[in-house]
Amino acid sequence: MSKLKQILSYLWPITAKKDSDFSGLLEVTWIDGKKVLDTKNANYSYGALQKVLENGLNFIDFRQIESVLILGLGGGSVVRSLQEKFNFFGKIYAVEIDQKIIDIAKTEFDISAIKNLNIHNSDAFDFVKNRDQFYDLIIVDLFIDAEIPEAFLSEEFCQNLSEICQNSLLFNLGFNEKAGDKSKKVIQFFKADEKFKVEEFKEVEGINRLLLAKRNRFTSI
Repeated sequence: MSKLKQILSYLWPITAKKDSDFSGLLEVTWIDGKKVLDTKNANYSYGALQKVLENGLNFIDFRQIESVLILGLGGGSVVRSLQEKFNFFGKIYAVEIDQKIIDIAKTEFDISAIKNLNIHNSDAFDFVKNRDQFYDLIIVDLFIDAEIPEAFLSEEFCQNLSEICQNSLLFNLGFNEKAGDKSKKVIQFFKADEKFKVEEFKEVEGINRLLLAKRNRFTSI
């Protein structure tokens, strides 16, 4: 049936609606031979979002990366990108608060087949706050529909990220203009943190903003 849907999707999109615990109604859609995960107002996985994050990951030296923490799993497209585009096969830890989204990632996108992937059903704020483990690369992609919850734009959250990041941090700051002033606090925090060198990318794929913070070579955890 999936093969038939894939073929028919070149003629017209085929969509199945799924409930989630936090993001409202989700849509799993076959379109042009590919399956994507969307909310009402945003792509969650395997569409534009995947391309946005890949733009930032292009600036990471994966020879220095042994462990990755992903905050916000969605359908798992960034995990696929890490392995299929960037040839990263080290340890990947993914945190997702919504168990129904985890189930979708497993059943619709076969994310369970990826080796070295550990999925935690947890709130990302609490997970980062209580970690005593360090990660070489942290990818922050935390949205409820098209909005970043304010807790993830706070100084406390940024400070906790800073303390567990050993090499690089890629933060998706989204595309919602109303959140622009709030997301500036994240940029200002990492620019003021002497441990990091910061780059800001605007209008990635025409619309998104990314923050890339790289730990200075001569600073220690």
